[in-house]
Formats: sequence, C-alpha cells, structure tokens
Amino acid sequence: MSGLRRPLGLAAVVAIVLAALNLRPAVVAISPVLGEIRTDLGLSATAAGVLTTLPVLCFGLLAPLAPVLARRWGLERALFVSLVLLCVGFGLRLVPSTAGLFAGTVVAGCAIGLGNVLLPALIKRDFADRIGLMTGLYSMALSGGAALAAGLTLPVASAAGLDWRGALATWGVLAVLGAIVWVPRALRPDPAGTVAFGPGTGPAAARSVVWRSPLAWAVTVVMGMQSLSFYAVNAWLPEIMVALGRTPEAGGWLLALCNLAGIVGSFVTPVLAGRMPRQRGIGLVLVVLVGSGLLGLAVAPGAAALWVVLVGLGQGGGISLALTLMALRARDAAHTSELSGMAQSAGYLLAATGPLGLGLAHDVTGAWTLPLLLLVAAAAVQGAAVWFAGRDAHVH
Repeated sequence: MSGLRRPLGLAAVVAIVLAALNLRPAVVAISPVLGEIRTDLGLSATAAGVLTTLPVLCFGLLAPLAPVLARRWGLERALFVSLVLLCVGFGLRLVPSTAGLFAGTVVAGCAIGLGNVLLPALIKRDFADRIGLMTGLYSMALSGGAALAAGLTLPVASAAGLDWRGALATWGVLAVLGAIVWVPRALRPDPAGTVAFGPGTGPAAARSVVWRSPLAWAVTVVMGMQSLSFYAVNAWLPEIMVALGRTPEAGGWLLALCNLAGIVGSFVTPVLAGRMPRQRGIGLVLVVLVGSGLLGLAVAPGAAALWVVLVGLGQGGGISLALTLMALRARDAAHTSELSGMAQSAGYLLAATGPLGLGLAHDVTGAWTLPLLLLVAAAAVQGAAVWFAGRDAHVH
C-alpha cells in the first residue's frame, strides 16, 4: 500500500464514490421538473435561471471555507457535515412554498460546495500514487450522479405519484445513505486530516503566487467555462427539447444521455492527460466536441441525440481535465491546494452566470437559438484558456 497514508482499501473507494454521486443530483434533478415548477410557482425563465444559478454560486462562495473546516475538524468530519447539510437541503425543498424551494437549494448548494473541495483533497491525501485513476473514478461518479438525476427523476415521480417537490426530495435518500456510510469515518480520531491543506490554506507565498499567475488564471478560466457550459446545459436542456416539440420525459432522457456520455469522457481524459507533458491537444478536442454539439442543437435539433452525446463527452472530459490541470500546473502540495481553491472559487462564480444568462437570453429573444450560440462562444473562450493552461509549465 505504498503511497497511501494508511490502508483504506476498497471501503474507502466506495465511500468516496458514494459521496461523489451526491454532488450533482440536487442541482440536475431540478431540470426535468423545471417546467412544472415554473407553472406551479409562476416563475419566468429568468427567475428559473436564478433557481438553477444559486447552487453554482454557493459552490464558489463556499470553496474557501472548506479548507478552514478541514483544518478544524479533519477531512472526514467536514465531509460528513457536508452530507448532513445536503440532507437538510433536500428536506427544506419539501416545504410547500417558493421560499422553501429556494432555501433548500441554497443549503444544498452550500453542502455541495464543501464537498467539491473536500473530496479531491481526500483523494490527494490518501491516493497520491493513484491520482489519475481516482480522479477518473471521482469524475465518473459526478457524471453518473448527474445522469441518474436527469434520467430517473420524472419516471420515479410518475411511478410513485409524486409532485415536483416529492420528485426532488427522493434524491435525499442517496444523501442519507452517503451520510450513514461516512459516520464511522467521521468518528475515527483524525490521523492527519489537515495535511492536504497545510497549516493555513497553504503558505502565504503560495497563496500570493497563484492569484498573480497568468497560468493560474488560465486554469481558473478553463474550470469556469467548462462549469458554465455544464450547468447551463443541465439547467435548460429538457426545456429546450420541450420547446422543440419533445415531451418532458424525452428531454430528461436526452439530458441523461448527455451525462452518460460524460462518464466516458471523465474517465478517459485524466488517464491520457496525466501521461502528456502538454494537454493542449486533448483540451482542444474536448472544446470542439462541446462546441460542435451545441452548434448542432442550435441549427439541426432533429439529431439531438447525436449532439448531446458530443456535448456530454466534451463536458465530462472537461471537468476531469480541469481537475488534472490543478495538480499538473502546481509544483508542490501547497501550490496545488491554493490553485485548486482559486480555480474552484473564482471558476464557479464565473460559471454561475451560465444558467441565469441563458434564462435571461431566452426571455429577451423568446427562443433558444441565441442562448445556445452564447454557449458556443463560451466554448471558444475555454479553448483559448486551455491553449495557455495546457502548456508544460508550473505556477510560479
């Protein structure tokens, strides 16, 4: 078990994957029932965009807090708290009011924002010699959770006779299961839980360097643009399909197909990228996949199944590449922690403009062509950033 801090084994891998599965359903499950939510609560597309933007905004705002909690409580306890908080968020969504929906979404977003930072840090601490494999499994679980939420939310609700509140709350069962699995880990004495973050969020010199580094900002833009595209597509794809004459169920299944394709991209990408001195080529391939898929949806929506597969492959690979770049572009653990914190905090704040921006563009134009073309433009920005971030260099 060389390279591991202690012999965690299969049980630790299962616990990490289960926690990662919980990091997307609370957000993605909204999309298949968004039309029902808008009708029931009288929300405009812009207001619905705010609903889907809130969790992503929380991701960015909570990212700097995660290292603080990990240093105080240990990684395992902090992650357990985030899963309990996620359960609370699902519960609040059952409150029969608009305020309950929005409050539950904020709480769930805060919980996921913590998990987004804590899980990669745990992987880095305990699987330092298998970082590519574990990053791939982690990314696959992210895409898998999104695919499950996209494809099963409506069918499960229909089979059980649930309204949209009940449909959203069903994913709380997965969060409860995740919290239960992490109870024994949270109760263990913390052996070295803070080591992944160092004695501050990292030395002050490392913190200063990353925020002044053009390379670090390029990695941040890669993270932000791929996340913007992912959350915008996951927020609005079923609605776009309904506007084109598909049923809500068909829209949900197309979103599930998109995320299933993402599982493939998310596993293959870090394995390939970790073996390359430069990641420009693979990064541009991913951008072309996303851009061509989005353009296809805008101009030839009849082949939607093909286009969403391309988008999913590119987006799944995009999150894996962004996480891999955070490790590859840093010289040491201190710089890795600081670069990860910067890229996730600023990157998710940038990504939060995606769902809201698409909703606003739809309200202004009354159609989905311009919003999709705006996402193509975002993919072009991601391509420029990945060209710079993918060179063989380190933040200094």
